[in-house]
Amino acid sequence: MVKINGEPQDAAGQSVAAYLEAAGYDSRAVAVEYNEAILPKAQYAATQLADGDVVEIVCFMGGGC
Repeated sequence: MVKINGEPQDAAGQSVAAYLEAAGYDSRAVAVEYNEAILPKAQYAATQLADGDVVEIVCFMGGGC
């Protein structure tokens, strides 16, 4: 199991890019912390999730007055 945003997910074997797409995230509007390091967007497709990985996904939001 992979812990994503604090929740166990059966995502091992998927790339970060594939997980983001399947989960409905816009990869252009997120930052991904992968095992306590910020993962560059250029590495999303090449980074395979494995059991025990810890991932935090932060979405950018616009707003203001």
